Amino acid sequence: MSKFKDVFVIDDDKVFHFIIKKLFSNNNIDINPSFYLNGLEAIEEIKDKISNGVTMPDLILLDINMPIMDGWQFLDEFRKTRNPTEGGKTIIYLVSSSDSISDINRAKEYQDQVKDYFFKPMSLDDLKKIF
Repeated sequence: MSKFKDVFVIDDDKVFHFIIKKLFSNNNIDINPSFYLNGLEAIEEIKDKISNGVTMPDLILLDINMPIMDGWQFLDEFRKTRNPTEGGKTIIYLVSSSDSISDINRAKEYQDQVKDYFFKPMSLDDLKKIF
């Protein structure tokens, strides 16, 4: 049983979507994942949830490098958008193929939002750290 139910996977890589779905299903991780190809799609869904009084996602797995709205832009917008009464309930993990020191250091600037940084491809061990 997962402590997270409503999970957003925000990544422009459909292969990553497939792999993460397989990791969830093959390891009986009981969640309700939603998949988005960029940060804009996800932030619009979050704004819609807020306007309809629906709770925020429990967990977000967020890529950094995406078209339209990248992970950094998403984090900036999420910071402005999230429901203040929800506090810090949504946990965000960055999942990126970037091993750039500048990206890793930049992630630390978002420590109020980002719990950890994982490198792609995610492994079962990585998921066990989250779930």
